[in-house]
Amino acid sequence: MHNLIVMKGKFETLIDQDTPVLVDFYADWCGPCQMMAPVLKEVADEMGGKVKIIKIDVDKNQPIAQRFGVRSIPTLILFKKGKILENKAGVMTKRDLTQMIERAS
Repeated sequence: MHNLIVMKGKFETLIDQDTPVLVDFYADWCGPCQMMAPVLKEVADEMGGKVKIIKIDVDKNQPIAQRFGVRSIPTLILFKKGKILENKAGVMTKRDLTQMIERAS
């Protein structure tokens, strides 16, 4: 899975980039989150260098989830240069995700 990484390192460094960064707040036990995984992989594969996709397990990273007001999962937040561009809760289609990323590019 290239362009699809699991949370490592400093979060601020990851989101403070010129390239849009899509953060997937998820949990392993979450059914809808599991449905999003192949969609996110397809988007990462097809969009290549246009976006970085980061997965954050809310159970292991509660302070970050709380900081961004994540109350339900999956929650997808799109960042660019450290700023939130879009924040969507729930399952999204590949088309909706692609359009969200294109708007940020």
